[in-house]
Amino acid sequence: MAVNFIEELRWRGMLHDAMPGTEEYLMEQMRAAYVGFDPTADSLHIGNLVPIMLLAHYQRAGHKPFALVGGATGMIGDPSGKSAERNLLDEKTLRHNQDSIKSQLAQFLDFESNAKNAAVLVNNYDWMKDFSFLDFIRDVGKHITVNYMMAKDSVKNRISAESSDGMSFTEFTYQLVQGYDFLHLYKEHDCTLQMGGSDQWGNITTGTELIRRIGGGKGYALTCPLITKSDGSKFGKSEGGNVWLDAKRTSPYKFYQYWLNTSDEDAEKYIKIFTFLTKEEIESLISEHAEVPHQRILQKKLADEITIMVHSQEDLDNAIKASNILFGKSTSEDLKGLDEAAFLDVFEGVPQKELSKDLIKDGLDIIGALAEHTGFLKSNGEARRALKENSISVNKEKIKEGYSITSSDLINNKFVLLQRGKKNYFVIRAV
Repeated sequence: MAVNFIEELRWRGMLHDAMPGTEEYLMEQMRAAYVGFDPTADSLHIGNLVPIMLLAHYQRAGHKPFALVGGATGMIGDPSGKSAERNLLDEKTLRHNQDSIKSQLAQFLDFESNAKNAAVLVNNYDWMKDFSFLDFIRDVGKHITVNYMMAKDSVKNRISAESSDGMSFTEFTYQLVQGYDFLHLYKEHDCTLQMGGSDQWGNITTGTELIRRIGGGKGYALTCPLITKSDGSKFGKSEGGNVWLDAKRTSPYKFYQYWLNTSDEDAEKYIKIFTFLTKEEIESLISEHAEVPHQRILQKKLADEITIMVHSQEDLDNAIKASNILFGKSTSEDLKGLDEAAFLDVFEGVPQKELSKDLIKDGLDIIGALAEHTGFLKSNGEARRALKENSISVNKEKIKEGYSITSSDLINNKFVLLQRGKKNYFVIRAV
């Protein structure tokens, strides 16, 4: 192989552990590897981006990636890194989630071409659904001892945790089911490598053990570090919970803002992990950023690259436009170019007041709009002073005393943006 996949991961900070001999094995010829994804939602989130990038780099290095949707394991729940059992899903929901996940993975992986290393999506429910319990414990369970399973960190940590109620038998068997997935893919697709987060090492090595004991072959394991934030808060979470890849769950604007607000320390780490920029390009960006950190060169490039990958160039352009409305110089036209969802995203948290459309249709005097009808400013006197100081804008345009807000000022036939100075905003919502 021309590209050293392991070396690529190493300089990007994406390699936590690999079985001895993995690097040499991958350099010999094209190999198949898989990563598992949890289908308990119909969207992946940015916590899934590291394993997605693992598969994408793997394919770019000339190897064949398999994305496994854990339909069967999603019905069980993985104890690794968890403190409680997860909800179990029916087959119809799992199939819907699988289709949604595949379309998101297709942004990063080539499923469609005729290339030998085209990506393949599989669902472990397809081979586990007809497996009887008796067959499973006879054909698989007898090859792995309870002592072996108990020695895994994911099991030990869960059982010894003070907050834990222990672990159900269902969850305890999870590593056997995941291990069997590896054996099945090894037999059916000559898949010899499983990759995942560092918390998956125990489950992955159970698979290599089954390949050795039942398949008479050799499987390899590779893990990437679990991503952390320098301030100790959880990566992938915002105030609203997960940052999703689905635009309906997390808008492209909020997605873009998440990356834009990354600290300098994290941006330097993330730009290696979450983009396909070359080592030279990244080193150049890091040194540029160091000279003028206030320009946030790294954050902007990171946010640009990842928003285009997950969404599109158009979504990025709109997100930048929306960001400029709050933080840069923008016009009434820019504001009116926002759709309702984007407008609400941009001005989330800004105080709002509902007023009757009739009040606005007849012309709402600016003094009343600033004070009496909204409470944006404390009094009519304060409103007059602010207008004399030329610090009041309606929809980003400076206005004077005597101005009336009318229906023509409504954005999306619903909103009017009042502003005092650079940072004080208020939204009138016409109903």
